Amino acid sequence: MTFRTLDGVDVAGKRVLLRADLNVPVRDGKISDVTRIERLSPTIRELAGKGAKVIVCSHFDRPKGKLVPEMSLAPVAAALGEVLGCKVGFADDCIGPVAQQAVAAMANGDVLVLENTRYHGAEEKNDPVFAKELASLADIFVNDAFSAAHRAHASTAGVAHFLPAYAGRLMQAELEALHLALGNPARPVAAIVGGAKVSTKLDLLGNLVGRVDMLAIGGAMANTFLAAQGFTVGKSLQEADMHATALEILAKAKAAHCEIVLPTDAVVATEFKPNPPTQTVSVNAVPADTMILDIGPASIAALLDKLTSVKTLVWNGPLGAFETPPFDAATMALAKAVAAATAAGSLRSVAGGGDTVSALRHAGVLGKLTYVSSAGGAFLEWLEGKTLPGVAALDA
Repeated sequence: MTFRTLDGVDVAGKRVLLRADLNVPVRDGKISDVTRIERLSPTIRELAGKGAKVIVCSHFDRPKGKLVPEMSLAPVAAALGEVLGCKVGFADDCIGPVAQQAVAAMANGDVLVLENTRYHGAEEKNDPVFAKELASLADIFVNDAFSAAHRAHASTAGVAHFLPAYAGRLMQAELEALHLALGNPARPVAAIVGGAKVSTKLDLLGNLVGRVDMLAIGGAMANTFLAAQGFTVGKSLQEADMHATALEILAKAKAAHCEIVLPTDAVVATEFKPNPPTQTVSVNAVPADTMILDIGPASIAALLDKLTSVKTLVWNGPLGAFETPPFDAATMALAKAVAAATAAGSLRSVAGGGDTVSALRHAGVLGKLTYVSSAGGAFLEWLEGKTLPGVAALDA
């Protein structure tokens, strides 16, 4: 894995177009989580501190090529200024005279945020004319938006055809962590994949069985694997049309000498709601009127025991319906055990995906793994073994 970084790059007095991911969550007109802004700030501080004129561009939501006032980056620019502790300028467009004049007025060390790139339909089409116009604002392109790197858009990939392109520090950290997780991992290496549907993670499962020594499957997708093998899963969420595919994955794993770990017991209930009456049963004896909502205590104990011999762990997806108690028990136990092993230095742990990040936050261990990816789709596509356009553009 080779890509260009900012190491040794002279940015003093240069105009640097920084592709960020400022697509932050907003509720009732207010930013509810500034994590993405905080993770971006080290790159901006480094560039501005070295005398660059930092021009930040990003998409926000899905305006589909139209000017939607509610999807303006102006409030995000203000929030970025608060995080950085300095004045951040804002331009009402990302190309054209407005953007050009705003950039021309910048002094060395200044930070400017351009308006939502998706106000232009040419952005998502990766239109070379739009990409060239965006590139004309700068001397150097720095991509710090791994979370958008799976999209071949003008501001993520197209611009790199017109400017020297480098990975920002957040992009660099993400790529290095993922390389250590799957590219060149300390073995044995294990993956834990949870979530609702096998169908949404087919490519992921197919790639992982050839890359890891052990694959533990949880969440509702485990129900599909159990049902495919003839277990009765009651009213549990499962995909009957994916049974043949599940068996194919099991066969592929066996051929690759990858151990598949499935639950042996489960926590079941007749209703899916907070704190209903529950039973813990063997997966051989799931009552017909119940649904599996978490893996059972024997299953989590066995999984944690197996993890004691693992050197590298990749985790995507919860083990149960963790957002509804008490079906968070297994996921919380796993999160705390992984954090403890990471702190002890015996495990290198990389996790990602929206639900996984939420689960780690719920368990109070979000900052205690080796690396937690804030990217969603890009993290998944990387684990699936796919080439990400925004990363390919940075190849050294």
